[in-house]
Amino acid sequence: MATLLESLATGFSGEGARRAALDAALRDGLPHARSEAWKYTSLRQLERRSFSPAALPHAAVDPALVAGIPAPRLVFANGRFDAGLSDLSGLPDGVRLLTMAEALASDDPREGNVLGRSYERADEVFARLNAALADDGAVLRVAEGVAVEAPVHLVFVGLPAEGDLAWHSRHLIELRRGASATVIEHHVAGGDHAHLGNAIAHVHVAANASLRHARVQDESDRATLITRTDAVLARESSYRRLDLELGAALSRHELNVRLEGERADLVANGVMLASGRRHLDTRLGIDHIARDTRCELGWRGMAAGRGRAVFHGGIEIRAGADGTDARLSNKNLLLSDTAEIDTQPVLVIHADEVTAAHGATVGQLDAEAMFYLRTRGLPEPEARALLTAAFVRDPLVSVVQTPAIRERLEAWLDRAIAAQALA
Repeated sequence: MATLLESLATGFSGEGARRAALDAALRDGLPHARSEAWKYTSLRQLERRSFSPAALPHAAVDPALVAGIPAPRLVFANGRFDAGLSDLSGLPDGVRLLTMAEALASDDPREGNVLGRSYERADEVFARLNAALADDGAVLRVAEGVAVEAPVHLVFVGLPAEGDLAWHSRHLIELRRGASATVIEHHVAGGDHAHLGNAIAHVHVAANASLRHARVQDESDRATLITRTDAVLARESSYRRLDLELGAALSRHELNVRLEGERADLVANGVMLASGRRHLDTRLGIDHIARDTRCELGWRGMAAGRGRAVFHGGIEIRAGADGTDARLSNKNLLLSDTAEIDTQPVLVIHADEVTAAHGATVGQLDAEAMFYLRTRGLPEPEARALLTAAFVRDPLVSVVQTPAIRERLEAWLDRAIAAQALA
């Protein structure tokens, strides 16, 4: 058995479905290169590591980390809820924002029903571990017809500790019919650490509801993050999403979206900055099930130093999903001879009357543009930062339309580009 799995299973006392999920993970082990879903992301180093479970109390979070993040917000440190830094003020009637631990403690068994999902594929080992071990997270429920004007902030902070820690979190975002909301996830480092975070988020967008969802991953340079988002879109719903992958030593995010209702609409864009020895892996699985659905996927990737960016963009259009409009674009910049980018656009069509397109490119910075900026007096690092910043702006503009939020995310992205010295 891998050292990683053995350490995660130590002290487990669950039973029933949780026991079955853990047993399945231990039986099948970690996926290796023979697994198509993990072909470009090796787990050999991770499987030899040992982690202790994160527990309270944790080290104090520097209040400055969340000082600029307005309410309403939930804050978690090393996977554990931090009540002192959380602030639920400003929520309108019809909105519930609570922790998964609170939901599980409710007398209503439906509160924690997302934990009952099973994962059948052997390569879903981290989802199985999450099903067995998750005990906290964020829950947002918006009632029918309620419009949440202020963005809801979910803040996840990784803190230094004695030894390497692991935590498993489960989140739920649920919008009922006609509701609307904006959610911003912040994954940040409160200091240098090499912990493992394993999270699953369930997103349910009901008929005529609208969700805008931004996720910023800017964790410690030694951290490992394995995350998964499973979203279901109902009739005439809208889901606009932005992912900024900026930090961590190893980060993998799976985004699975099922467009189950007619005229459901998805826009999911993202940016990946892989510098140093960072390994960033994004895997999209978009499933068009109903008629007249639409998805637009625009991703930008950059790799420098010895960094590696991996992107899989999978779209399937089911039989009967006529009228589907599906588009995927993945553009990448390779900024050093030792960096690597692997991109794999996949389009599977089982319907006749559809509009679909997908494509991927890997290139370098435009030499003429660099020359122009240098002749205007810009040093090479500043010229490169200016061009790379321009390259990654499009995904933000098409998803984030509130000026204040867009400016904040653009500033975050600019800082990441400058700090990582993409050269």
